[in-house]
Amino acid sequence: MAVKTEKELSETQRSHWLKAVAAVELRNFGYAISLLQGIVKQEPEFLTGRQLLRRAEATKSKTAKRTLFNISTAPLVVMKAQREVKKDPKRAIEMIEKVLEEEPYHRQANLLLKEAAVTAGWPEIGVFALRTLLEENPRDAKVLRDLGRLYHDLGKSDEEVEVYNRISKIDPLDAEALRLGKDAAARASMTTGGWTQAESYRDLIKDKAAAVSLEQQGRMKLSGEALEQQIAETYARHQAEPQNVDLARKLGALNEQTNHVQAAIEWYQYAANLTKNTDAGLLRKVSDLKMKESDREIAEHERFLAGASPADKEFAKRTKELEAAKKKRAEILIEESRKRLERNPTDPQLRFDLGEQLTNAGHFREALPELQRARQNPNARLKAMNLLGRAYHELGMPDLAARQLEEAAGEIATMDAMKKEIVYNLGLVYEKMSDREKALACMKQIYEADYGFKDVAERVESSYQKNTS
Repeated sequence: MAVKTEKELSETQRSHWLKAVAAVELRNFGYAISLLQGIVKQEPEFLTGRQLLRRAEATKSKTAKRTLFNISTAPLVVMKAQREVKKDPKRAIEMIEKVLEEEPYHRQANLLLKEAAVTAGWPEIGVFALRTLLEENPRDAKVLRDLGRLYHDLGKSDEEVEVYNRISKIDPLDAEALRLGKDAAARASMTTGGWTQAESYRDLIKDKAAAVSLEQQGRMKLSGEALEQQIAETYARHQAEPQNVDLARKLGALNEQTNHVQAAIEWYQYAANLTKNTDAGLLRKVSDLKMKESDREIAEHERFLAGASPADKEFAKRTKELEAAKKKRAEILIEESRKRLERNPTDPQLRFDLGEQLTNAGHFREALPELQRARQNPNARLKAMNLLGRAYHELGMPDLAARQLEEAAGEIATMDAMKKEIVYNLGLVYEKMSDREKALACMKQIYEADYGFKDVAERVESSYQKNTS
């Protein structure tokens, strides 16, 4: 299934979509839900619409008042939908959505939505249904296993690895999760360079002796002269076969073992270029090594400054070099985020990631359009609004910052980690606006829930001391 985007909606559907987004912004969730249900009924493949629908339903459900006389009809509807799955999966999905309107995290309904979506040929909706359940319970091993199998069927090996790693963290003794994770990791590295087409990996290397040599190298941990010799031998083979991805990858690994990080980066990048940047594992390796080198440089400067006196001749120079290294690290993160977004321009999570990195680097004006668009992603909406508030604040627009943060805080019913961060930032904005009463009220909200959060205790308690004096 090719997930439909906003651009593929009809003119009428796009108009309804924009109204729904605006309704969510205004917290008119009932109207937004009715619009979004109409859109996804007509265009079931419009995944972003279904995500926003679920976010609106979840927020409405958290803020709705419960009564003792509310009797859920979900079991009956789920039973009826179950009978429709094989005959008319689209109809079953429409029935399930009625249940999820009132109970967005209903376990059986979401599991049935996944089953119906896969039957209808819309596996991405199945992934979304399972990930919705994981929002409610991230440690649900059964749902994680279902998600891993679905990613396997979709050929998304990188995501499959992530899922089995999560299962292994929950239960380190789960041998099956460990095995499936390793298998998925192997498939992820075999998706480029002809690995998936060859009858065996040896078919990819014409020289059988070279194949045996590479296999032996992978089984032993070389050091000293033996490692340098292996680099020389591998480089000689690379000169004979400059288009061989595996030789370039091996040179990257060997240089990494010798701590020649810059050379390793160049070889991994060379290998990635040979695959036309389609090997996620190689790209991740380049990014990780760049970050490792940057972190090493920052740590070195920080160690020197920690033991040096400000009067030292080198102190000012090292301070500037530390600032430059941190700026370089931030730019690396931004560059990597841009590249990922270029490869997957329709992924709203990647757009949020770029907005976040731009904000962290202090590029607030550049971050605004990315965060504004990321706000439409239900999974990143609150984080995006928090960062938007911060960006508006830094750009000297406290009224816009307050509006974003007030709305974001209003969408979270309990004082969880996200709400504490948002309310704290809102308090700082009120302080900037010289509204000390509202600023203190924000800090008190957090104080009542978490005494140790940042400097909230100091702010609240000092306000009482001032009143006493």
